[in-house]
Formats: sequence, structure tokens, C-alpha cells
Amino acid sequence: MEKEIKSLKNLPDEAGFYGEFGGSFVPPQLVEPLKEIEREYKKAKADPAFQKELSDLLKNYVGRPSPLYFAKNLTEKLGGAKIYLKREDLNHTGAHKINHCLGEGLLAKRMGKKKLLAETGAGQHGVALATAAALLGLECEIHMGSIDIAKQHPNVIRMKLLGAKVVDVATGGKCLKDAVDSAFTTFMAEYKTTFFAIGSVVGPHPYPMIVRDFQAVVGKEAKEQILEQEGRLPDYAIGCVGGGSNSIGLFHEFLDDKVKLVGVEPAGKGTEVGEHAATITYGTTGVLHGMKTTVLQDKNGEPNPVHSIASGLDYPGVGPIHAYLKSIGRIEYTSATDKEALDAFSELSKIEGIIPALESSHAVAHAIKIAPTLGKDKIIIVNLSGRGDKDVDYIAELLKL
Repeated sequence: MEKEIKSLKNLPDEAGFYGEFGGSFVPPQLVEPLKEIEREYKKAKADPAFQKELSDLLKNYVGRPSPLYFAKNLTEKLGGAKIYLKREDLNHTGAHKINHCLGEGLLAKRMGKKKLLAETGAGQHGVALATAAALLGLECEIHMGSIDIAKQHPNVIRMKLLGAKVVDVATGGKCLKDAVDSAFTTFMAEYKTTFFAIGSVVGPHPYPMIVRDFQAVVGKEAKEQILEQEGRLPDYAIGCVGGGSNSIGLFHEFLDDKVKLVGVEPAGKGTEVGEHAATITYGTTGVLHGMKTTVLQDKNGEPNPVHSIASGLDYPGVGPIHAYLKSIGRIEYTSATDKEALDAFSELSKIEGIIPALESSHAVAHAIKIAPTLGKDKIIIVNLSGRGDKDVDYIAELLKL
């Protein structure tokens, strides 16, 4: 199989698998709706009119290309490798999520759907999808765990202001996994009129492929920008990993290049079950939300409770493409604790005047850790996947500001 692939960019195969991971493990009534989405997506991908409309929106509505910023102050303080930040935080709505939400929204409208449905953790996907729905004249329903609603109140207000219905999910752990469960239940009942716009490279095929493709713009831009600014490729590309959309968005363009790719998971408060959400670090192979992937699960295959200071990372699974790339050794996966992420959040805010999302702060934390160990001739790109406006109230409570 490896000989047939040639390029890692060519995955998944026709059945939606990345090696042994991926696929579509869904109830019978969803088999045909998912095949319809795949068929229509492939048509849209090959349609110049669809691509032009998306490109125009990314440029004139989202504000792409996002800058690749040389973090001079942070680099000088650490005294090692040059650190560049891919500024997805400067996108309209404040994160990378708008990239795939516009794509999914356009696809839904092309298919004649009336409503966009999704789950959200940190709320950035929910805000971005509500934004796309408002722009495209579609209804929007967002499912969000009760814990995350409390932590991310500003984003909840934004979703409602944009016209979305926010469903408070108070079952299970009341976080992202439970929001996904709830949204899937609604989708099974309403698939004829509703498009389930999954918020990461997770779920049954074709969602991991679709979201990856829409997010690949991040890495394409970053490659062009670093070649323009430095005349060569970076030595490292770093992104945080929950489901894994922002990181694969950066990594995809570099998969066939000699660039070290590092995904940073949430190590949370400790190594005990329920204290972290470091899926690739501690998980095992299983099936979750319609995909075969790496899962934090008990002996019976039930998902474990998870925790992260960052609501967008508290998920007990990971995108199947990440599970595959880990299995073949193409990407290194490590982790950062809540404290390390919080320290990185504070450091970047005070030294560069950039307030990052807590999710992105995990990637920043790893860059801060390794940069001093590398020579000044080395280059690191960090995907600053979102801004921290949504986190300031929660941070204020933690730091007693």
C-alpha cells in the first residue's frame, strides 16, 4: 500500500482509510447521506465556480492570506531558533475554523440543505459556522457541553447574536465528546434537510478529508511565506492537537518535505484518567463517532472522561489521519500541561502583544521549550490557530486578575 500512495497528501483511499484508520462506522440510515456528501464534495472540488466563490470569500471576507509573523521579541528572549507565528488568530471570527466552515456552508447550500448543524468545544467552530450560516442565509444549530458553555460565555453570546440556536448538552461529561454525540443524534433525525458541519478532521468519511482539504490553505500560505521571508523551508512546524484540524491544516503541505512536524496534545493536570486529553500519548485503537482511530477508552471500549484547560482540546479521540501519521512515524506527538499552556499564554501576551487562544498556547509552549535547544540558524513555524478573546474571562478567574 505504501508504494501505491507515493505522496502522503494522496490519502485517504477510496474507502476513507488512512492506513488502518478512518473509514465510516455509522448506522445504516446514514450510509447513503454520507455517500451523497462525498459525491457532492468531489463535484464541488472539481468545479471552478465553487472554488472561485470560496477563494473570493477567503480573501475578501476572512482576510486571507493570514500573516506569517516573525516573533522577534520571543526569539531574542529565548536565544535559539527563529520563531514564526502563522496568524490564524487574525482571521474573521478569530480562528482557523472559518476556513472550513465557509467551505462546508457553501457545500450545504449547493446540496440544497436548509440548516447547518455542528458541535463545538471552545466555541470557535460554533461562531465560525454561525457566521457562515448568516452570510449564506442558512439556519444554524450548535450543540455545546454545559461545562464549555460556562467557560466560553463570550462565544455563546456571539453565536446567539449571529442567529444560531445553541443547545446546552448536560449529559455525560458535559464537554466536546458529549456535544458531538448530541449533534449526531439530531443529524440522524434531520439529515434530509440538514448538513452536519463537523468541526475538525474527525468523524466518519468523508468529513476528515473535507475538513483537511479546506484547512490546507494554512500550510500552502505558510510555505509560500517562509520561502519569501527566509528563502527556505522551516526546520519545525508545530500545531496543537485536539481533533487536529488546525495542525493538519499547517502540516499537510509539508508532509512530503524534510520538515519536522510536531503535534502538541493537552497533558492537562496529570496522567490519571480524566486529568488530561492526550489521546495519541495514552490512547488505544478503537471506534469513536463513526471513525476508527486512537481513543482514550476503558477496557469496554467506552470513552474516558477528559480534561484540558482549553475547551477546544478536551476530546477523547483524534482525527484518523493523525493516528496514521503517528503510526508511520511521520509526525512527532508530544504534550503540554495546563500550567505550561497558561504560562505560554501569559508570555506571548506580555512579550509580543499577542493574546493567543488557550488551544494555540499548547503549541506556543512547545516552541518555547525547544527553541533554546536549537541553533539560531533553525526556523520554527507555530500555528497560532486562534486568539484569546474568548478565554480572557476564564483566565481572569484563574489568575485572579
